[in-house]
Amino acid sequence: MTLAAELNGVTDKFKQVAPKPVQDALLGATNDLVASYDPQTAIQVGDKLPAFKLSNAVGNQVSSTDLLAQNRALLITFYRGEWCPFCNLALAAMQKALPDFQARGVTLVAISPELPNNTLSTTEKHALKFPVLSDVGNKFAKELGIVFEQPDSLRPIFAGFGHDLKARNGDDSFAVPIPATILVDKQGVVRNTSIDPDYKNRLEPSEALAWIDAL
Repeated sequence: MTLAAELNGVTDKFKQVAPKPVQDALLGATNDLVASYDPQTAIQVGDKLPAFKLSNAVGNQVSSTDLLAQNRALLITFYRGEWCPFCNLALAAMQKALPDFQARGVTLVAISPELPNNTLSTTEKHALKFPVLSDVGNKFAKELGIVFEQPDSLRPIFAGFGHDLKARNGDDSFAVPIPATILVDKQGVVRNTSIDPDYKNRLEPSEALAWIDAL
């Protein structure tokens, strides 16, 4: 089954069980973002990746400089948080493809705004064998132009689902990264991007492999 098919399954189930006002609010916020998002404000193919230094799941600092010093290309995937079922499916799909990425000399890294203790939970729960980093405050995502300031109207809905983003992220901004996957070559230059303001859409690992094969 493709990742797209799995994601569609989550959407279909949500439509069956979620109250219509909740569906309308979430869909409305997504549609507003899709309509207003300017892809030219995000990092572009050919740009140099801004340097980053982020904590991994056990609190150790991981820098882009150190990762690129391994003389390997870098595949970075941004996700909103472990509370997001679409993100969890996307991470699981990337984990399945991890041996293929590694065989091609590529380092896979996932980044979210969640605090390290929550990324540790994500890593363990989903048996991820690649680094999961904490971009607290979405500082790096903001540099890349891929942050969605969610409307406050969604806060009661998130509370109803039990999603406490303030506790998970360590701030009350309610901002999340726009799901994105970025391929960076050994020189630190962005070679491919997939940035979709509709969080229900994610890059298929097979497409990321095609990017890598074309390097």
